[in-house]
Amino acid sequence: MAEHEETKGESLMEMITEKIHGGDSSSDSEDEKPSELKAKIYRLFGREKPVHHVFGGGKPADVLLWRNKKISAGALGVATAIWVLFELMEYHLLTLVCHGLILTLAIVFLWSNGTTFINKSPPRIPKVSMPEQPVLQFVSVLRLEINHALFVLREIAMGRDLKKFLAVIASLWVLSIVGSWCNFLTLFYIVFVFLHTVPVLYEKHEDKVDPLAEKLMIEIKKQYAVLDEKLLSKIPRGPLKDKKH
Repeated sequence: MAEHEETKGESLMEMITEKIHGGDSSSDSEDEKPSELKAKIYRLFGREKPVHHVFGGGKPADVLLWRNKKISAGALGVATAIWVLFELMEYHLLTLVCHGLILTLAIVFLWSNGTTFINKSPPRIPKVSMPEQPVLQFVSVLRLEINHALFVLREIAMGRDLKKFLAVIASLWVLSIVGSWCNFLTLFYIVFVFLHTVPVLYEKHEDKVDPLAEKLMIEIKKQYAVLDEKLLSKIPRGPLKDKKH
């Protein structure tokens, strides 16, 4: 009888344990549901990674997203000073470089010769040289990017991707309009300020921006479908690539 009661007690404990584990598994499945829903949330440009990873996740991303406020503010301040010098004060690059070199050489020359009168050692001017490897790496990366851009333009010009063709034409048209409003330096400064303000603002308010962007993209796709049905589908296209059967 005692053994029978012990086996009953053990079986009862096993049933309780299974119920507890079953409850845990159900709660785990419930916890997984919100994560699945979060994964299905629309993100701008279809990104799956955080904004910091989209920008490379290194020091440039830290600067653009104001992780280090001193460096970000310093970069924006230097860019603003350069724009004010060349655009508002109408300074020329060659004049600025020459004046900067004249001032630097004059200060170092007077300092080097003045130390002989006050019995102090002359200033130590370090030897400055441009390293070869980083320059070669930069040129190599630049060459690859230019070749990729030329390849994309060739593919678009051959009429193989109508969406890309329209996007590039629209972008170039907008860029030409913006270029007629301002010169290259001002355009570069606007892009620089844009990169230092819009990404960090988007990162802070992405939960509000992404739903609006989703609605906008749905509307754009609807309008494009109507345009494609009525006009674009009737335009003859270039030769397509051979399809693999």
